[in-house]
Amino acid sequence: MKIITLTPENIGQEHICCAIANADDIQVASKKAWLSARMNDGLVFKKGDVRGKCFIEYLPAESAWAPVAAAGYMYIDCLWVSGQFKGQGWSTLLLDECISDSKAKGKKGLVVLSSLKKKLPFLSDPSYLKYKGFLEADTAEPYFTLMYLPFDTAAEKPCFRQQAKNPSTAEKGFVLYYTNQCPFTAKYVPLLEQVAEKNGTHLTAHRFESASQAQQSPSPFTTFSLFYEGSFVTHEIQSEKKFEGIITGLKR
Repeated sequence: MKIITLTPENIGQEHICCAIANADDIQVASKKAWLSARMNDGLVFKKGDVRGKCFIEYLPAESAWAPVAAAGYMYIDCLWVSGQFKGQGWSTLLLDECISDSKAKGKKGLVVLSSLKKKLPFLSDPSYLKYKGFLEADTAEPYFTLMYLPFDTAAEKPCFRQQAKNPSTAEKGFVLYYTNQCPFTAKYVPLLEQVAEKNGTHLTAHRFESASQAQQSPSPFTTFSLFYEGSFVTHEIQSEKKFEGIITGLKR
């Protein structure tokens, strides 16, 4: 097993693993641009030397695009090892790389967004994190959990910022907050806007353009958080068909 670390020099050639094979796809270009811009903030992207979803992405919590108070910690954006690579030690190897790197940089520990009881799409598996020694730091409605792995038992416990603990927005109709941290948003957000229009409604999409903006997010998950009439609906990136189902169900 070999771990490759993305750099400004090799990011153009390396496959970024997010289920997209075509290097010319708008999603790949969007993700690589986002990654490149974050490297100056200390972002690290490590991947297995395989062509598939086998990587970890993390950066100092002070620069994380997430509404968390976790000074001195390293924030994990994503740890993804797909089915074909499970059971081969990749998850442990990638996490150990992150731990070693974070300790070398003098961090207090790791922090990552998860879910309360079971694995949910786009969120780290709480069972796996607990197995690896992560503890619950904080919770937010309706199902978010902030998990942390302190390197020192005296380390201050991280938490969600207050505005994200009960996700809501003052705007009416469908409202979406998102970033290009996940490549899928580059493709699906425009498609969802078209679906909304076709179904006689409107989707107001707000893309976070900086860490400071994302840290003021009304939801713990800044990659994609959908609201309707002020209330949180889902953090799962929607296909056109799924979004049509949501529109139909909520407008009855």
